[in-house]
Amino acid sequence: MRQQNMFEAPLERPLASRMRPDALEGFAGQQHLLGPGKVLRQLIDADRIASMIFWGPPGVGKTTLARIIAARTRAEFIDFSAVTSGIKEIKAVMQTAEESRRFGQKTILFVDEIHRFNKAQQDAFLPYVEKGSIILIGATTENPSFEINAALLSRCKVFVLNALTPDDLLALLRRALAAPEGFGHLAVDVADDTLALIAHFANGDARTALNTLEMAVLNGRRQGEGEGARVIIDRELVEQCTSKKSLLYDKNGEEHYNIISALHKSMRNSDPDAAVYWLARMLEAGEDPLYVARRLIRFASEDIGLADSRALEIAVSVYQACHFIGMPECTVHLTHAVVYLSLAPRSNALYKAYEAAKADAVKMLDEPVPLAIRNAPTRLMKELDYGKGYVYAHDTPEKIADLDCLPPSLEGRRYYEPTGAGSEARAKENLERILAWKAAARKQR
Repeated sequence: MRQQNMFEAPLERPLASRMRPDALEGFAGQQHLLGPGKVLRQLIDADRIASMIFWGPPGVGKTTLARIIAARTRAEFIDFSAVTSGIKEIKAVMQTAEESRRFGQKTILFVDEIHRFNKAQQDAFLPYVEKGSIILIGATTENPSFEINAALLSRCKVFVLNALTPDDLLALLRRALAAPEGFGHLAVDVADDTLALIAHFANGDARTALNTLEMAVLNGRRQGEGEGARVIIDRELVEQCTSKKSLLYDKNGEEHYNIISALHKSMRNSDPDAAVYWLARMLEAGEDPLYVARRLIRFASEDIGLADSRALEIAVSVYQACHFIGMPECTVHLTHAVVYLSLAPRSNALYKAYEAAKADAVKMLDEPVPLAIRNAPTRLMKELDYGKGYVYAHDTPEKIADLDCLPPSLEGRRYYEPTGAGSEARAKENLERILAWKAAARKQR
């Protein structure tokens, strides 16, 4: 009998297609939705599926999950593309679904990239969703709040699918190497750290991970002949398949913290070139851009603060831009923020103010709120002098009230000490004026 080689019929379909699970038990990730006792899992198990939107990045299993739901709930499954279909096609499918409903057959209409439909096309679904002719499952990589009509969105439950973790992808890759529908008929020799490289390169995308593994297997070095033949996959081959040099970076290890520290300290030292380099090291090694963006938001207040309040606005805007468009397009937005923050004036006065206040707060958790600034919504509270002596600052010429707002034991304590850097110079002048007015008012009591 002639031995089947690795390029024959079983491999005609792509690995990602062959490994597509047909049951929840084989579905990778999304335990926050599909784990025991979770909402979506309970809906599926009880066969009480309603119209819903799956929102998540590419390659996390939105289409696969819709197919599994259809099979699990014994519903007819119609796969509909928002790229190639118009209102005419929608109405034809809706008519078929309506006829099926009369015979007691449920129809799940899966619409991939539903955000590509315009308002009129989305509105065409409404009457059929309301009547129950169809159970609509839409998949989108875009924020449904912005891309799905409010009327349609209000009739659908939104489930957020997360990017797969490296551990999820590693498990998927190992399953593909062992499963008969994958490469189980081959003896593939690949080290765990090489599989981990593929998992990190895929950046949460199962399809990318499986496609990369398939390319590596098909281009692997053959060793031996016949039944004892092996396919050798080494790190160099994977780097060639991904067109990326393997960077020394472990998102869960020490180097992760070393590089984010290097980015932070380069910006603090006003070195945009070094900051952009460390940014590139993180992103090209597969770091989540939203993680970087969150760190930039922290930096904007911790190291710049009121010296340039625009820094925080820009950092938050860049986070939103990264969320909207993802990698690789958002690299330029992160660079925008990193360079701006590197060149902005410096002040850590806000950071120091909170740390000093925190130290006092922890030691004095039972300090009472001064009566004058307590809330007094009831008659009893007023009789107990809650709010007595309170002065509404807007009613004074200076827009400042002569009130002691700290507990008596902390009277006169200063936490915020503004610097003279950038825009904080104005804050410093204003604070000095306020403190001088309050000191004069105390003398006149």
